[in-house]
Amino acid sequence: MEIIMLLCSMVSVLTTIGIILVLSIDTFKFFGEVSLFDFITDTQWTPLFEDKHFGILSLLSGTLLTTFIAVTLAVPVGITIAVYLNEYASPKFTATVKPLLEVLAAVPTVVYGFFALQFVTPLLQKVIPGLSGFNALSPGIVMGIMIIPYITSLSEDALRAVPKSLREASYGLGANRFQTAFKVLVPAANSGIIVSVILAISRALGETMIVAIAAGQEPKLTFNPLQSVETITTYIVQVSMGDVPQDSLEYRTIFAAGITLFLFTFLLNNISFWIRKKYQQRYE
Repeated sequence: MEIIMLLCSMVSVLTTIGIILVLSIDTFKFFGEVSLFDFITDTQWTPLFEDKHFGILSLLSGTLLTTFIAVTLAVPVGITIAVYLNEYASPKFTATVKPLLEVLAAVPTVVYGFFALQFVTPLLQKVIPGLSGFNALSPGIVMGIMIIPYITSLSEDALRAVPKSLREASYGLGANRFQTAFKVLVPAANSGIIVSVILAISRALGETMIVAIAAGQEPKLTFNPLQSVETITTYIVQVSMGDVPQDSLEYRTIFAAGITLFLFTFLLNNISFWIRKKYQQRYE
């Protein structure tokens, strides 16, 4: 039984090692033909064209732009909802609304993508004349809606874990409910809230279908949310459709792009783990 439990606990570790190996083998082959310096510094990404350029910055800027828009929307809304559910709403209301919010996380992302393309983009075009049919703003907003449940749920759990003595001490000093919530409870639960934000960022970085449907497929180094962009995940989907021959340089680009995205999410997850560990050491 102990051996079975050990094997079960090693599943995630072995899976991670397998992912790293799969990405690394073809990535090393890719960098055998393409300079790492050009990969990091070139501002054009045209591996499928006759004039080939392999600058990951074009895809990275689109990925970071849509993620930034999503986080800018989701963080204040998610934390505000968490504070309301924890401090203002009745227990019955919280028990009803919180599961409904978490249902948003279960909606297929392809549905979110069509929602962004068919509803959000036309709505934004009425407000912003000249907005392209494919742009970074619309999928960024919809991704923000998608990750709100992650921030709300984890932040509400962190707020609920704050000792009641802090609330009582705040009220005893004459603070009202709003002051107690945002000046006492949120700072006390900031480590858990930060972890929820980092996990939401990781989720947004790896999102595929929303940006593939609504952001377009034009890799360009821009931070203008009104323009069409291409993200790392969108490019991987584009090449994986089967039109590019396997074991070719063009095909190996998806592994180089994939390991770049993997390194970003791996770094964010480690930051999250470090913050949580520091928080636990502080209050033990």
